[in-house]
Amino acid sequence: MGRRLQARRETAEGRALLRLTASYLAVFAIVIATLSVLAYTFVANTYRSIVAPALETPEGRAGFAAALRPVLAAIVTADALLLLAVGGASFALARSALSPLRRAREREERFAADAAHELRTPLGAIASMAENAELDAAEPARSVFASIARRALECGDLVGDLLTLSRASEPGALQAETLDLAIVVRHVIRDAAAAPGSLAIDASLSEAIVTGDERRLRQLIRNLLDNALAHAASRVAVTLQTNNGDACLSVEDDGPGVPADAIPRLFERFAKGSNSRGSGLGLAICRWIASAHGGEIVFAGGSRFTVRLPLATPGPAAPLS
Repeated sequence: MGRRLQARRETAEGRALLRLTASYLAVFAIVIATLSVLAYTFVANTYRSIVAPALETPEGRAGFAAALRPVLAAIVTADALLLLAVGGASFALARSALSPLRRAREREERFAADAAHELRTPLGAIASMAENAELDAAEPARSVFASIARRALECGDLVGDLLTLSRASEPGALQAETLDLAIVVRHVIRDAAAAPGSLAIDASLSEAIVTGDERRLRQLIRNLLDNALAHAASRVAVTLQTNNGDACLSVEDDGPGVPADAIPRLFERFAKGSNSRGSGLGLAICRWIASAHGGEIVFAGGSRFTVRLPLATPGPAAPLS
């Protein structure tokens, strides 16, 4: 799984580098081609002005064409050598252009991690002091202290999510073991169904053995399920099947679906719909967890999200519903 994730990351970075290199090379190639056409035209016109009287005969025209062939060959050869040199320069320029972006991303990740670490301790202390004060307080102060403690804990969870997103989504960030994803999904569904006022959850789960971090996988499934329950009209459907060496988990609700204008930013941090009650980090966390497991999460249309994780032992293929 680690090799698969590393290969994906290297492939993405390589594609970005190749696209930028190709862009630079295309610009240089256009300039070189334009200059070559101008040079050939200039030489041809110069030759034509010198031997103009001879061009009236077939022999003169043949000699003129023969004289221009070495010129054309020399220009093409020079262009090829220039393109090789420019190709190397374009690659080096592309690497140089991407380096500041990579360093800026690393600085952003370090800043988020440092800020999250610094905030978690005081938030935990605020929650503890509020809970202790609540025990000895009378109403309405008790309700106020309870609210303070709850809000501090919620902020602590938010900081924890930011700390997660500040880390690289790689296997080293997980405590992985071999487990049946169906059992993990079933436990999360059971906990969600036990909540007061919970909607109906239809589950169709097949065995899917993966190598993963159970705590993180629970978080991914819980985020998707909470999102579906928040937008469903009456029911939520959860399916788990295996397909082409992957475990395919789909969560769908019968709500109005994701608005078209929200789709491009679905998995970005703090991307929230107009009626969203969350922090806007849920789907970003889901993407982080899926990527760390060597998989992916995609929006499949309507209100359906699908997570693909590599199987520890490839199972029989089954068509997605």
